Amino acid sequence: MRGLPFLKSLWRNSLGRTGLFILLPMFGCAIFAPFIAIHSPYEPDIKNILSPPSLDHPFGTDMLGRDVFSRIIYGSRISLLVGFVSVGISVLIGVFLGAIAGYYGGFVDNLIMRLVDLFMCFPTFFLILAVIALLEPSIWNIMVVIGLTNWMGVARLVRAEILSIRTRDFVLAAKALGLPEMKVIFSHILPNALSPVYVVATFGIGGAILTESALSFLGIGVQPPTPSWGNILTQAKECIEVAWWLSLFPGLAIFLTVMGYNLLGEALRDIFDPKKRLFHTAKI
Repeated sequence: MRGLPFLKSLWRNSLGRTGLFILLPMFGCAIFAPFIAIHSPYEPDIKNILSPPSLDHPFGTDMLGRDVFSRIIYGSRISLLVGFVSVGISVLIGVFLGAIAGYYGGFVDNLIMRLVDLFMCFPTFFLILAVIALLEPSIWNIMVVIGLTNWMGVARLVRAEILSIRTRDFVLAAKALGLPEMKVIFSHILPNALSPVYVVATFGIGGAILTESALSFLGIGVQPPTPSWGNILTQAKECIEVAWWLSLFPGLAIFLTVMGYNLLGEALRDIFDPKKRLFHTAKI
């Protein structure tokens, strides 16, 4: 399902429509941040330290007098970048290893699946904490580490899909034509096994945003003065009794973004589920 038919199916789905209503403004804020932000997200203003929300500062100011609205707008860039890049890394690794394991089977399959089991034995968040603690805190390190510690579910999913596809007629025909194995895997089998990956990747973006926010909140993620929803919340814990806006607005941004991706993931699961598609077709 591609192009316009896919978009129509997504728009007809109430969950997908709601997710798009939430996420499209977020993308707009990230892309057009310099035009939407009222003030600079970096420049302090000692005359407006911890000012409550007003017309000039819709989301108030922080402990240095910086505009929280502008910092949240610019922080959307960080969160979306971390989400897409880290999930892209995990999907690439998971798809490659899962495809190799599912196609070859035997010793190769056992080796890759035991590697998956080994990685899944470690609590992911604590593994990320341990690695980040040894590295210099930066957005690039965070993206790479999140990506390298979240590929296991994708690998298992792709392996299961390819195990059910590799014996079908079109695969046997491709082998009979003498095509190279890598071409058979990545040109003929894999495109038919990626539908569940899109769903998992959509959920994964929301999870990566939550992880980045948690790391920044703990002080080992994106470092100030670069605005991030997590490090805005770090300031909030120090003055939550007198500056409620520092915790409310970034927390709301995280909540809405993650909920948007979860709703979109649910919609994609409905669209790509063959049983539900058959049910809706029969109903029409």
